Amino acid sequence: MPRKKPFSVKQKKKQLQDKRERKRGLQDGLRSSSNSRSGSRERREEQTDTSDGESVTHHIRRLNQQPSQGLGPRGYDPNRYRLHFERDSREEVERRKRAAREQVLQPVSAELLVLDIWEVYQPGSVLDFPRRPPWSYEMSKEQLMSQEERSFQEYLGKVHGAYTSEKLSYFEHNLETWRQLWRVLEMSDIVLLITDIRHPVVNFPPALYEYVTGELGLALVLVLNKVDLAPPALVVAWKHYFHQHYPQLHIVLFTSFPRDPRTPQDPSSVLKKSRRRGRGWTRALGPEQLLRACEAITAGKVDLSSWREKIARDVAGATWGNGSGEEEEEEDGPAVLVEQQTDSAMEPTGPTRERYKDGVVTIGCVGFPNVGKSSLINGLVGRKVVSVSRTPGHTRYFQTYFLTPSVKLCDCPGLIFPSLLPRQLQVLAGVYPIAQIQEPYTAVGYLASRIPVQALLHLRHPEAEDPSAEHPWCAWDICEAWAEKRGYKTAKAARNDVYRAANSLLRLALDGRLSLCFQPPGYSEQKGTWESHPETMELVVLQGRVGPAGDEEEEEEEEELSSSCEEEGEEDRDADEEGEGDEDTPTSAPGSSLAARNPYALLGEDEC
Repeated sequence: MPRKKPFSVKQKKKQLQDKRERKRGLQDGLRSSSNSRSGSRERREEQTDTSDGESVTHHIRRLNQQPSQGLGPRGYDPNRYRLHFERDSREEVERRKRAAREQVLQPVSAELLVLDIWEVYQPGSVLDFPRRPPWSYEMSKEQLMSQEERSFQEYLGKVHGAYTSEKLSYFEHNLETWRQLWRVLEMSDIVLLITDIRHPVVNFPPALYEYVTGELGLALVLVLNKVDLAPPALVVAWKHYFHQHYPQLHIVLFTSFPRDPRTPQDPSSVLKKSRRRGRGWTRALGPEQLLRACEAITAGKVDLSSWREKIARDVAGATWGNGSGEEEEEEDGPAVLVEQQTDSAMEPTGPTRERYKDGVVTIGCVGFPNVGKSSLINGLVGRKVVSVSRTPGHTRYFQTYFLTPSVKLCDCPGLIFPSLLPRQLQVLAGVYPIAQIQEPYTAVGYLASRIPVQALLHLRHPEAEDPSAEHPWCAWDICEAWAEKRGYKTAKAARNDVYRAANSLLRLALDGRLSLCFQPPGYSEQKGTWESHPETMELVVLQGRVGPAGDEEEEEEEEELSSSCEEEGEEDRDADEEGEGDEDTPTSAPGSSLAARNPYALLGEDEC
């Protein structure tokens, strides 16, 4: 009798979907017409025209695709905003798997922890972003769409013609998502570029800065988000780095979940998952700074007094928890007017558009996936109005929210700009869906060579009989040791499920519980100066830090990191299996504050 093959969760879902379709009695003609339209669209997307007229075929991976029952009565495609990335070849995937098994991990030098924007984006090169071609109201919708499609294909041809796939990072190949960015930039009076403080250079494309401040003539506010995940000295160093290179920027420090400064630090609860379930949106750190920046930009042309009054009400009404980490979500409050922008209506662009129309300032929020755009809007509003998730591509189309009668926020889907970043760093930064990665082991190796994952998680080498003996580690060994510790087993042979373990480690890095922070150039040499900087002292107070943690407290926190990861129940296990991770919890969580306090997070130390 042949052995039974394992039946995955995805296969089971597909089986149930097919069963439901049969029960609904869908007509065969509808299925065939839908499939033919879908197939023709995919063939058109794979065909790319270069600038010299030659045709080149690029295989594109479409991620986060949803089940579709046809295009609907109005021709709406629910998958029009799904992520499109270039597909890795099977040979490249197998090569990386072999390297993960054979390559011994070595701690990298401090120089490799430095990120300079000139190396990542090479300003002035073809690593630009697609621009909306010129148009007029006399053009029909079909003419406009055709012109935008042609311009976008030419752009892709230039990028792929100048760089090989091995050098290029993942970047968005879906024109529909870029159209969302064009619309947000056209309707905005002020543009917020949200970045993750752990690697802000990754999320800051210089081409967007030049376009917004130059061609559009708009003010650009750089939001360094999730400041609770990095040491205060590093936050201040990054702030001055951007001030030095981009003097027109207005820089704001932000976090949606600062710690309660009145609650004593409890090392045993730093990484408890219950802390991540709190939704104290009114406690966000940064709305006051953002208001001051907008007041300086508008220069009295818009009455922002209602915004200042709202911040005062939120501060007065904020109720801190009882110290146990349990927080109550505020459900009541004034209604927030939400406008969903799903059509392709055209707006006047550039200088022809009336600024601050009807006395309302429109603030557009743009940035890469998983930098916290939706959490920032929730923090400004004071309660949850936008669904947040750690899965890239969760926000499908932009929406507008009236913060006050004179302030309108616009949330744009996350967009990945082309760069020369290592793809492993993109995975750790959360711009690529972890559940969709074919080969996650090299990303784990990239992480483990920069922070001591084995020591932080107290892993035992799979081949070590004596726990005290030294053994060389590779990325595969780390995944296998973590699978053994968590009890991840395969369904068929009950072997250690290293793939699931690798996904689990990457999620820990994404959530900030395994913190990898990069440095601006010259940070190591001037680290003492930044630690004693007056702004650092102010940030320490704002973050609720009463002082640096002692050695004994740090060791307790490292022990809690390992034990708390083991205590995570079936919720995380289900997320690993189904690949969604669609929680109502933000990636910037108060429980992740260990990132700025354990000795391994202060990158640049000799032991790292």
